[in-house]
Amino acid sequence: MDSMYPMSIWKTARPEDVGMDSGKFAASRQCLDMLVPDKPYRVAIVRHGYLVAEWLRQMEATQEVHIASAMKSVLSNMLGIAIEEGRIGSADDLVVDLFPEMMDIPPGRGPKEGRYAFEANRGATLRHLICNVSGFLKPGEEPGAVFNYQTTGMCLLMHCIERAYGLYDIDDPEGSAKMGGLFKDRIAGRIGAAWQYNAGSQKMAESARVDVFGWGTSIRTTLHDHARMGWLWCNDGAWAGEQIVPAKWLRASTRVNPFLRDAEEPAMRRYGHGFWSNEFGQLWPDLPRDGFTSWGAGGNYAICFPSLELSITMNPVDFDGQTQPYETMSAAWRFQQQVLTPILNSIR
Repeated sequence: MDSMYPMSIWKTARPEDVGMDSGKFAASRQCLDMLVPDKPYRVAIVRHGYLVAEWLRQMEATQEVHIASAMKSVLSNMLGIAIEEGRIGSADDLVVDLFPEMMDIPPGRGPKEGRYAFEANRGATLRHLICNVSGFLKPGEEPGAVFNYQTTGMCLLMHCIERAYGLYDIDDPEGSAKMGGLFKDRIAGRIGAAWQYNAGSQKMAESARVDVFGWGTSIRTTLHDHARMGWLWCNDGAWAGEQIVPAKWLRASTRVNPFLRDAEEPAMRRYGHGFWSNEFGQLWPDLPRDGFTSWGAGGNYAICFPSLELSITMNPVDFDGQTQPYETMSAAWRFQQQVLTPILNSIR
């Protein structure tokens, strides 16, 4: 069956029409119901560009949901696009050259006690930020040396990209256009998605420099428009013959980044450039190594297996025992493997 790209709505197909065994397929939902017995969830499964399953419990597919840090993967896409368009020289450009205000955060002005800009932060690059190894505002952490999953670094990266397009005024963060328009024009609008955007900051001390490390843009989406992310990524960033995200950038983004490839702790080898990667089998040991996913707190995922032309979108799937994804043998990854395995086993 030829692959499809949805226009305004997804075309549907039976599992058997896309080479899947519906009998085995059903075991995945039974597993999900057992693992999440009393909470709402929704799941969309796409193969060859056809919607082959939609599981809804206590929520509608049309409800717009905040996908939390799953947005980091879209931000990674936007960094690659900005480089491709010549707005930014390369991912290895120094952050301080693009946004020198990053260093104007003395003790007492950071997001919390003990967090402030220090001299080593001058060596942080855009790649360090998107790979979560920048050490930004973490005294004692050299750029590229420590994996630290943080929101402040992503907000800083957003402002670098926004400034490259003339969309962020640090003297008027609330009134600035910010990232939402870029997400819409460069990605969402080109794949038929109607994501919604909101920019804001977490509550912090009044003295905190939220103009530097706050005002991040979040994404809210329906289930079907979230699934468009996964199908775009399954196709090397292309959509109906148009290259939306540079393919070379996306392939690098979904593999383990260079700072973690030689990590002494094998479990650390599972993060790319804004994506979680199964390249070393550290997410799902028994599933294909080309698998990767976006991840957002509360159980928001767009999981991709490009070699199988398969993507599974979940949001939210919040379960007891879920922990942060970077912890060793995280419950999040064990949960996913249990649900994903029957789906992959259904492929004939």
